[in-house]
Amino acid sequence: MILILIGVSGSGKTVVGQALSALTGWSFLDADDYHPRVNIAKMSRGEPLTDVERAPWLEILRTEIAARLERGEDAILACSALKKAYRQQLQVDPEQVRFAYLQVPPELLHKRLEQRQGHFMQSSMLSSQLETLEEPNQSEALTVKVAADSTPATLASTIRKSLSAELA
Repeated sequence: MILILIGVSGSGKTVVGQALSALTGWSFLDADDYHPRVNIAKMSRGEPLTDVERAPWLEILRTEIAARLERGEDAILACSALKKAYRQQLQVDPEQVRFAYLQVPPELLHKRLEQRQGHFMQSSMLSSQLETLEEPNQSEALTVKVAADSTPATLASTIRKSLSAELA
């Protein structure tokens, strides 16, 4: 199975994904590591990507997901996947690819991004991400509401329990 943690920048995809990886023993992948340099440079300047610019990145991720499924590997992928069309592209196999949406209040997202160091995604781009976001419905993704006092370990445990119940 591939679990894709989705949400805007600052939602906790990476830290929750790493905690979930430690809990499950599954590999952890960060979609940011698959961006072409030109995309990273553009986002570093505070410029949002277009769908055309995202397309090759999404295709790389789709190929990676398919390869891991082919090898029978379980993995967790942290990926914004803000639009339904992006999630559909990553949905290589509905039986083996699941989504968990980290839903975070905008004021908490802003605070987190202001405190973040060393990441190309700038806090000034949060508004464009929120405008782009097409929140998934319950049939499309598990929605995990993230509060200021939520810890990565607690969120990872919640996601694992929900997945276990779904797969039982």
